[in-house]
Amino acid sequence: MDFKGKIRIIPDFPQPGVLFKDITTLLKDGEAYKAAIDALVERIRPLKPEIIAGPEARGFVIGAPIAYALGIGFVPIRKVGKLPAETVSVPYDKEYGRDDLAVHRDAFGPGTRVLVADDLLATGGTIGATVDLVEKLGGLVVGAAFLIELTYLHGRSALTAKLGNDKPIHALIQF
Repeated sequence: MDFKGKIRIIPDFPQPGVLFKDITTLLKDGEAYKAAIDALVERIRPLKPEIIAGPEARGFVIGAPIAYALGIGFVPIRKVGKLPAETVSVPYDKEYGRDDLAVHRDAFGPGTRVLVADDLLATGGTIGATVDLVEKLGGLVVGAAFLIELTYLHGRSALTAKLGNDKPIHALIQF
């Protein structure tokens, strides 16, 4: 399937000069969405994750169906103040500013095999913070999965530096 052809490009959003990659056009196409998740699941299955962690909000629409297909749990990574129980948090730089992410302190235990998943790998800031949260709780990140990778922003290099060369990074579509 031509997944790349299912992505709508919106010029000058959210600021002039940016070519925004809109995944909603792929998500609304049930056949394409299912095929994309299935393709990611097949790449991830050999890593034997015990849980999937995904940052809000679009990481939920990629990570949760992957977890469902694998028959494992999903842990939402949220902005600070959005989770009801005790949390841990980390600050991070993102493409257009700075923010903080949080996870429930009891999201998973030490040594849990975690795969991090999001819709987009850009600069690596958001997923890097997600990795930091997993590791802060003692989880073992076994790899990462994305619907899209913006290769020209070099997020893969930043994520590889954080994870090491032995952890696979899967991206279904590259721009």
